[in-house]
Amino acid sequence: MSDTKHDPKLISDAEWRQKLTAEAYRVTRQKGTEYPGTGELLHNTETGKYHCTCCDAVIFDSADKFDAGCGWPSFSAQSEEGNVDYRFDDSHGMRRTEIICKQCDAHLGHVFDDGPMPTGKRYCVNSVSMTFEKREQ
Repeated sequence: MSDTKHDPKLISDAEWRQKLTAEAYRVTRQKGTEYPGTGELLHNTETGKYHCTCCDAVIFDSADKFDAGCGWPSFSAQSEEGNVDYRFDDSHGMRRTEIICKQCDAHLGHVFDDGPMPTGKRYCVNSVSMTFEKREQ
């Protein structure tokens, strides 16, 4: 990639297509969704951090992951790095809050107000929008 790699928001569509798998591109750059229950990280129970597939920003921590039974990895909070941002989404006839990576605008999923306390949030995230880095014990 060119010097735009220093600012992920300036990477061209062609560069994203080259960098990402077809499925990661469809989900993160075109606001797609994985089929429920198919994500590679859905049942991951290892300890570590979840990073944005596109730019490697830390977005979630395994300490906040829980089984919501919805078919996608779910978290009760974003990571302490604060790399998740919010946008109103009224697509598909629904009123939802989309979650995106603050660093590169990648579509991650949606957040709902039906999660566990203390936050009451359920960040419902597409596995393909994340990579996992295991924490060494």
